[in-house]
Amino acid sequence: MNNLTLRQLRYFDALARHGHFGRAADACAISQPALSMQIKELEESLGTELFERGARQVRLTNFGEEFAVRARDILRSVNELGDLARASQERLVGRLRLGVIPTIAPYLLPTIIGQLTHRYDGVELQLRETLTATLIRELSEGRIDAAIVALPVSEPSLSEVALFDENFVLVRPGEDAGKPVPSREMLREMRLLLLEEGHCFRDQALSFCNMHSALPRELLDGSSLSTLVQMVSAGIGVTLIPEMAVDVETRSASVSVTRFRKPQPSRTIGMIWRKTSPLAKQLMQISEVVRQSADTVRNQQMTERLPV
Repeated sequence: MNNLTLRQLRYFDALARHGHFGRAADACAISQPALSMQIKELEESLGTELFERGARQVRLTNFGEEFAVRARDILRSVNELGDLARASQERLVGRLRLGVIPTIAPYLLPTIIGQLTHRYDGVELQLRETLTATLIRELSEGRIDAAIVALPVSEPSLSEVALFDENFVLVRPGEDAGKPVPSREMLREMRLLLLEEGHCFRDQALSFCNMHSALPRELLDGSSLSTLVQMVSAGIGVTLIPEMAVDVETRSASVSVTRFRKPQPSRTIGMIWRKTSPLAKQLMQISEVVRQSADTVRNQQMTERLPV
């Protein structure tokens, strides 16, 4: 068997992830014929097929599934060699691939970007906004360096650092302003609007209401917090959103925002990264920037107190 190349492994990984030659070629910034040739040469070197070719997509063979696990281990190790060199420096320089969940990204990222740019002029920030499960998988595969998520994630291979706690607030139609704050028992009787399956914030809201994920008919789903708030404004129901999202999401909506009685529902936001990452010391420094960014955002929001 001829020696395999890292280029072939990277192209293989892209095709395995995208399941499509065109999309994989775009991700690798090469032409589709060039990608196809490299994959063919890789299969010839191995003496077996890695993919089943279909009319519209490709799938890994049984051998391809096993090969993918080993290939990703190799690629992750190669990436960590570069991280090892960067870790020898006191300050983080070069690429920082940071993932963020959607219920945090729009409200905290602008401040994080500003503070990171100011403090780490040698950092090239690459951002990834997606669901927690995807971020955990991409962290494990070495495709991102760290992620800002709701804790705990309880993954043995990942380090977790709690950064701040955030309360949830109730969003109701504007005409409901001044009405008594419903208890969690009363919420179960209302038309509660929630994020789609896969969002951790959905599970946290259901947990507060002591409800199961299998939703009854009076509960409706939305694709984003913005969609939920606009649905409330239209009189469709009520929803819960993180306090950090209030200023952005209610700016153009006819809704009322109210705090719950104590104990208020809340979540813990933190940063996670691989325990094996050579950049652990630098990532801890970055987590402090995230913490300070959250403090800045919350201090700005304190100028507009929510009604009790």
